[in-house]
Amino acid sequence: MAQQVVIGIDIGGTFTKYGLVDINGNSYFEGSIHTSGYPDINSYLKNLFSTIQGSVKTSDKDLQIMGIGVGAPAGNYYSGTIEDTSNLIWKGIVPLADLMKKHYNIPIAITNDANAAAMGEMMYGGAKNMKDFIVITLGTGLGSGIVVNGNVVYGHDGFAGELGHIVAIDNGRLCGCGKRGCLETYASASGIKRTVYELLADLTEPSDLRKISFEDLTAKMISDAAINGDQIALKAFEITGEILGRNLANAVSFSSPEAIFLFGGLAKAGELILKPTKKHMEKNLLTIFQNKVKLLLSGLQDKNAAVLGAAGLIWNEIKKGN
Repeated sequence: MAQQVVIGIDIGGTFTKYGLVDINGNSYFEGSIHTSGYPDINSYLKNLFSTIQGSVKTSDKDLQIMGIGVGAPAGNYYSGTIEDTSNLIWKGIVPLADLMKKHYNIPIAITNDANAAAMGEMMYGGAKNMKDFIVITLGTGLGSGIVVNGNVVYGHDGFAGELGHIVAIDNGRLCGCGKRGCLETYASASGIKRTVYELLADLTEPSDLRKISFEDLTAKMISDAAINGDQIALKAFEITGEILGRNLANAVSFSSPEAIFLFGGLAKAGELILKPTKKHMEKNLLTIFQNKVKLLLSGLQDKNAAVLGAAGLIWNEIKKGN
């Protein structure tokens, strides 16, 4: 009997990752192709699916593909489109689901990468048995997937959950979206880099980070420096946690989650980001919410969470009968 699997696809600006995943989250193989270099979406999809088919043919398993789940920047769950994203080479509105159906006439579901991460967390990670939680992805930017009563919140147009673009600081840092002061310009891997360089300019403390150019600096370098007691790095995490925690308190007020999960490159700093974020979240919470909301690291931190999340998305649709 054939093993039922789905294709989970994570479309990033540089690479597209994919995997064949069963309903229990077991991955039968994974791979990737370059996203950039294909200005024509049809050429991109032809290469992607021919690569996946090649992997299926070489597998020693009898696999039955049941559906395709996709996590992508500005992916719209309702319309199956990618819309006006600055992170991909294709501009305007891309009818991705319709184009994919030319290759596979099976159920296809699309959402943004943070919503896919939330679905993966619920099906395969730390949010199993939870119905109300939030996933915050702390990568180059800040994404958020909000789950209420077991359902991802999409809003009326498919784009709910853009916590990265709430205004955290009035007239603050310029964001890639064109606004100023967006949360992701402070609480993200790129945001903490900007904080470090502001601190290096304002303070005179010695720091190994002074030797590193802005282009070469990474969130891991900052966390390694903090672990070694670097005062600039430690202060950067405190500032980042204060801004993130204050805004997570706002998020708690509107959805009352059981837990908030942090995922992504900056979350790998562990207690360095968890401790100040938790402190400032609790400080800013209404009394009725204090000491009720768990702040946790993602249970998928060491797995290909983006692919698992996309797979979880379509498995959930299949279970619902969509």
